[in-house]
Amino acid sequence: MLMVAVVLPSMSVVAQQKYGAKPLEFESLKEWKKVHRPAILEFFQSEVYGRTPEKQPKVSFEMLEQSDKALGGKAVRKQVAINVEGLPTPILLLIYQPAEAKGKVPAFVCMNFKGNHQINPDPVIIISENAPKGEELKGDAPRGAAMSRWPLEEIVGAGYAVATIYRGDVDPDVDDNFQNGIHPLFYTEGQSVPAADEWGTIGAWAWGLSRVMDYLEKDKSIDNKRVAVVGHSRLGKTSLWAAVCDKRFALAVSNDSGCGGAALSMRKMGETVAKINKSFPHWFCDNYNKYNDNEEALLVDQQGLIALIAPRPVYVASATEDAWADPEGEFLSALYASPVYELYGKKGLAISAMPQPEKPSIEGSVGYHIRTGKHDITLYDWLQYIKFANKYFK
Repeated sequence: MLMVAVVLPSMSVVAQQKYGAKPLEFESLKEWKKVHRPAILEFFQSEVYGRTPEKQPKVSFEMLEQSDKALGGKAVRKQVAINVEGLPTPILLLIYQPAEAKGKVPAFVCMNFKGNHQINPDPVIIISENAPKGEELKGDAPRGAAMSRWPLEEIVGAGYAVATIYRGDVDPDVDDNFQNGIHPLFYTEGQSVPAADEWGTIGAWAWGLSRVMDYLEKDKSIDNKRVAVVGHSRLGKTSLWAAVCDKRFALAVSNDSGCGGAALSMRKMGETVAKINKSFPHWFCDNYNKYNDNEEALLVDQQGLIALIAPRPVYVASATEDAWADPEGEFLSALYASPVYELYGKKGLAISAMPQPEKPSIEGSVGYHIRTGKHDITLYDWLQYIKFANKYFK
């Protein structure tokens, strides 16, 4: 995980060239690695998601519950407490993995929106103290309310483990001036809020996903070299940033991530930088406010975020009725990052025009599909991610 600021080389070159919302085409892999990649990484660290503080608390793991009879005997269920020194409650990690697997299995790591207990009605799943309660549930059932987004039997049946944590166990998704969650653990003496270039909540969530990787490296039944990070919506923004920050994630999936995720900000379609910063002022670092109604001032657009993950594979997905997330902008971002993959000798996005719904492109190291429907993550989406991951993990 990236813990320190990156020093920009060749600032004169960078100062003369903004990368904009266009294909990232460079002369050589050496030029990308030595000049442009550090500049783009520094930009996202200091101006968008914020830096991860160097200070790190101690982290330990405790197995809370384990059963080999989950999902009707098809899966092993594990529940692990990720204990972070200074955090009043643990980050609860829930894992389902194939019961009949021979050897280590690959895994999808995902964050969930309302608690581990909502991904499946399994009555044994521990409910986090931080999970929504009472009116916060907005009519959702306490268990299994989000199971349509988590086709566990299909994922486990395909030979993959699913490892998930609740976002609120890491950092609350509210503008609380960063007084709760993990942020206060990282403050230096006299500090009460993150500096203008320090992480917001998306950065904190990405840090939490890396703590899941820490555990998976210790679990001898999981192949920690074959782990994909997956996220939907704001958690899709998080999955991309997590993959940039932590190279242990071998593959990244962005599902309907929109502005601040895969979509090109300079298009100003759907949710814009100003709108997202106004609605969710805690997601990004304070410096990102410089670009409210000022997207042209961005050094690089979100294609740069995808390019930073190269040469590891990335999948971007959209939905036809999700105009707020700008499907075309998400597609173009994947397309414009592809030349960087080619520098590594990889095939980027295998198509040059927006595909029809339910016509996925998974031939290259950058995959893409748009499906019919609304802002959601569905069984159809998961089946494409499994096919894409199979290319690299099976």
